[in-house]
Amino acid sequence: QVQLVESGGGLVQAGGSLRLSCEASGSISGSIFRFNAMAWYRQAPGKQREVVASIGSGGITNYANSVKGRFTISRDNAKNTVYLQMNSLKPEDTAVYYCNAHITTWFPASDYWGQGTQVTVSS
Repeated sequence: QVQLVESGGGLVQAGGSLRLSCEASGSISGSIFRFNAMAWYRQAPGKQREVVASIGSGGITNYANSVKGRFTISRDNAKNTVYLQMNSLKPEDTAVYYCNAHITTWFPASDYWGQGTQVTVSS
């Protein structure tokens, strides 16, 4: 069984900050979590889901251009948790944010998703 549980979403004014957390449990905890990439995606109403940020097993990070310099992804392997620190939030950051685990250390490679957490930024 695989579980990704997000938390930390909410309503914030433009310019504010939020920190999202995603804890992995079940089959992708422990060494599986440690040696695989994690990412945050978001989906706004009427739009396709898009990647926001990713972090590899070695800690290398990548960001969408729209969030560079404002968002920071990090991971705590001891807690099987990935974070997304979001600063200087804008109304266009409003979306449901999803945690993703991209598992390549078993066959076949698989993607797992959390249930999503709503982030709403008011102007």
